[in-house]
Amino acid sequence: MSEELPHQDEDVMLADPPEVEAEDAARPDDRIDDERHDEENTLKPEYVSSVETALDAGDTARVYELVEPLHPADIADLFELFEKRERADLAAAITDLMSSDVVAELNDYVREDMMEALEPEAVATIAEQLETDDAVQLIEDLDVSDQQAVIAELEPETQAAVESALAYPEETAGRLMNREFVAVPEHLTVGDVIDYLREQTDMTNEFYEVYVVDERHHPVGTCLLSWILRTPRNIALADVMKRDQTLIPVGLDQEEVALMFQKYGLISAAVVDENERLVGQMTADDVVHIISEEAGEDALLMSGAGEGDINEPIREAYVSRVRWLIANLGTALVGSAIIWAFGAAIEKLVALAVLMPIVASIGGNAGTQTMAVAVRAIAMNQLTRSNTWRIVWRELRVALLNGATIAVLIGIGTAAIFTPQLGVVIALAMLVNIIVSGTAGVLVPVAFERMNQDPAVASSVFVTMITDSMGFFAFLGLAVLSGVV
Repeated sequence: MSEELPHQDEDVMLADPPEVEAEDAARPDDRIDDERHDEENTLKPEYVSSVETALDAGDTARVYELVEPLHPADIADLFELFEKRERADLAAAITDLMSSDVVAELNDYVREDMMEALEPEAVATIAEQLETDDAVQLIEDLDVSDQQAVIAELEPETQAAVESALAYPEETAGRLMNREFVAVPEHLTVGDVIDYLREQTDMTNEFYEVYVVDERHHPVGTCLLSWILRTPRNIALADVMKRDQTLIPVGLDQEEVALMFQKYGLISAAVVDENERLVGQMTADDVVHIISEEAGEDALLMSGAGEGDINEPIREAYVSRVRWLIANLGTALVGSAIIWAFGAAIEKLVALAVLMPIVASIGGNAGTQTMAVAVRAIAMNQLTRSNTWRIVWRELRVALLNGATIAVLIGIGTAAIFTPQLGVVIALAMLVNIIVSGTAGVLVPVAFERMNQDPAVASSVFVTMITDSMGFFAFLGLAVLSGVV
C-alpha cells in the first residue's frame, strides 16, 4: 500500500541532490563477469599478468589504461598481488589514480611500505583527503620519527585531530572514532536544524543522525534524518529526538564497541570523553571492519600464527610463530615423559603403542571443540562471571555424552581386534580423556580471561598438553592397573 506524501510547505525547498561519481554509483554486480573480474568478483590472473607484463616492459601508458577503470578497492587489491619491489613502479605509473580511497583500502603492511617510501609532505597530502579515522590509521603505522614528520606537515585542524587520536590506546573507541559529526543545541526547532544543515558548507557529507547536545556539549538525545525530514518545521527538536541513546566511552575496547552495535542494532553511536562531552562517533562501517578484524585475529591467535597476514614480513612472521612452537615443544615433553614412565608396559604389549595415539587424538579434538566454543562465548560476552559454572556444567554433560559414544565404538573395535579386556581399558580411558578435555576446554580460556589475558592466545597450547598427557596417562595407567600387561 502506498503512502500519500505530505504537502510541502512553501518555505521548505528541497536541496539539490549531491553529485554522485560514477565509481561510487557503480554496484559491485556491475563489475562481475567482465574482462578484469571473475565470477567471485576478484581480479582475474590473466588481467593481473597483463598489467605486470606492461609494467615490466616500461609501458606506463598501457598500465594506466588497464588500471584506470578499476574501483579504488580493486586497485588496492592489485597492489597486494604484486611483489614489494614492483609496487613502487606501479604507483609511479598510475599516480593520478592513487586517491585517498585507494590508500584507505590498502592492506596495513602494504600501505606502511608505500608510505615509508614517500616524503612526509606527500603522506600529509594523502592524509588531508581522508576521513579523520582513516588518516589516523594511515599515520599510526609509521615509525615515531616518520609520524612526527608527517604530522608537522598537516593543517592545524587535522593535526590536532590526529594528535588527539594517537593519545588514546590502540583498538579503543578514542583511536578509531570519526571526529566529523553533526551536533546541534537542544533549543532549536526542526526548521532551524534543516536550515543549519543547508547553510553549513564545511560539514561532513555523510551522516545518519543528528546529535543533540546541551550547553556543556553533553549529548542529551539523537534524531534520525528521516524524523527531521518528516516532521513539520515548527516542532521543537526536543519533542522529536530520542533521549535514550547508547554512549560509547573513548577508552572502550573496539571489541566491546562491536558487541554494543550488535546487541542494540546501532547504525551510529556517540563517543564521549571522561567528562561525558561528545567528541566523536562510531558508525556501522567502522564496526564491520572491527568484527572482521577481531574474528580473524582470534582464529589466528588460537593457532599461534600471529597476525597471519600474507603481507607480513618474514622475520615478524617467524618470531610470532616460533615462540608458540617452542612452547608447544615444551608441553609435548610432558606427554613424552608419561610414555617413558610406562615404557616397560609398552614393551610387553605392542598394542598399547598402536592405540595410544587414538586416545590422545580424539581427546585433543574434543578439547579443541570446547575451547573454540568457550573463546567465542567470552568474546561475545555470553560467558561471564555470573554463568561460568553453568557453562562448565553444560560442557561437562556434552563431553560425557560424546565420551560415552566414542568409548563404546572404540571399545567394541578394540575388543574385536585385540582382547575384550583391552577394549574395556581403552573405552574407560577414552571416556575419562574426553571429559577432562571438555572441562579443560572451558576452564583454560576462562582462566586466561580472569588474568586479563586474551583467552585465544595460548589456550590451544595448554589444552593440547592437558588432553595428550591425560590420554596417555589414563590409557597406560588403566592398562597397568587392570593387569593387561
